[in-house]
Amino acid sequence: MRVPDSVFDIPEVNRVSWNPRVIVVGLDGSETSLDAAAIATEMARTWQARLLLTTVVRPPEGWWGIGGAPPPPESMATAIVEARSQILDQAEDALDLEEVDYDLIGELGDPAIMLSDVCRSNDADLLVVGRRGAGLVERIVVGSVADRLAHTAPCPVLTVP
Repeated sequence: MRVPDSVFDIPEVNRVSWNPRVIVVGLDGSETSLDAAAIATEMARTWQARLLLTTVVRPPEGWWGIGGAPPPPESMATAIVEARSQILDQAEDALDLEEVDYDLIGELGDPAIMLSDVCRSNDADLLVVGRRGAGLVERIVVGSVADRLAHTAPCPVLTVP
């Protein structure tokens, strides 16, 4: 069997055809996540896919019973509203979303778990994330979100440096 010199030498019948219909991008306010969103936006435009710009807010300290009493529900609502204005609105303003079918999603919880859930519940074909966003301590203690998603996401993950 002859090994092709390039993908263009492969007969049409053997080529993989992939046309993602739903692309999820994880945003955390970092420059790398915005770079990932820009790439995801172009992919969505090219494939006419639905783009889900998603941010996940970690619960405030004390919510899980660590460091005192849980905060009042108003704290959660405030955290989500602030994340939307600080992260999603910023991304929406920075990206060229013309002719792209997109939605803004704000979730509350662990970013890796919630991004996987968003992918699962929306039948996502691709998840796009930045390689780094969390601080050094968080990466050491719990690992990077991108690394965890590479192992747990229900769809292919594109990690943008």
